[in-house]
Amino acid sequence: MDKILDMVVIGSGPAGLTAGIYGVRAKLDLVVIEKEMMSGGQILNTYDVDNFPGFLGIGGFELGQKFREHADGLGVNFVTDNVREIRVDADGIKTVVCAEGSYRARTVVIASGAHHSLLGAPGEKEFTGMGVSYCATCDGALYRNRVTAVVGGGDVALGDALVLSRLCEKVYLIHRRDAFRGARSLQEKVLATENIIPVMDSVVTEVLGTDRVDRIQVKNVKSGELQELPVSALFVAVGIVPESDAFALVERDARGYIRAGEDCCTSIPGIYAAGDVRGKQLRQVITAAADGANAVESAVRYLNEN
Repeated sequence: MDKILDMVVIGSGPAGLTAGIYGVRAKLDLVVIEKEMMSGGQILNTYDVDNFPGFLGIGGFELGQKFREHADGLGVNFVTDNVREIRVDADGIKTVVCAEGSYRARTVVIASGAHHSLLGAPGEKEFTGMGVSYCATCDGALYRNRVTAVVGGGDVALGDALVLSRLCEKVYLIHRRDAFRGARSLQEKVLATENIIPVMDSVVTEVLGTDRVDRIQVKNVKSGELQELPVSALFVAVGIVPESDAFALVERDARGYIRAGEDCCTSIPGIYAAGDVRGKQLRQVITAAADGANAVESAVRYLNEN
């Protein structure tokens, strides 16, 4: 694309969608590049969202779609492509290089989010898509009335267990510590659900099966005892990794998160980081949305001054 836009937004989770909304309202000529056909980012995999004001008990998928509908209603322009890198010309113009084309802009908001961490157990990669999954909301219905397992102890793992409890005969919830670390409200729901079986102080050491997963090996980290649990699926929810590999031109921390303050300014003038890809204390829907707004505010100031 030869045209120089005011802004390119990379990602269409809560941060990217909010940036698109604020950018359009600021009369910026912009495009939002989304890797997937479905907007929403990590929120699509989230159980009920009880902490976003005005939407008590809404499902993550539904909230993500409401964000997208809002952006569409304001005329935000979306394209589906996979960003490879960002280049900066001598005159400060940024070129966002994608698999299918390139976009030139005066500012860029990186809101690429994060992806699921791998468990790292033998058999995990081999059985991905054949019983190993990273999204209970997406794949849970495939295992209706079967026995499944979730590994992890945070909000996503607890939410996944609750989603599966409505579909499956039994759900093992495996956590390496003696207490879950997710929200207290989710912990209470999990512990009150009869067909969720907590397996504490334990890790998954191997995923087993022939053509598909049929059991997992679990080790108690305190006693060293090994046991095999017969399951049809293992849902992995052990954390996230920032989607920042394509953005090596900006400073990142040791874990790959982009260094940027509350104004979302990165080490390169005119490039901003928003949402889960930014190094910060709290990663929630509401903080991602706030980042999107702050990034656009910083970008508008940059555009006015340059």
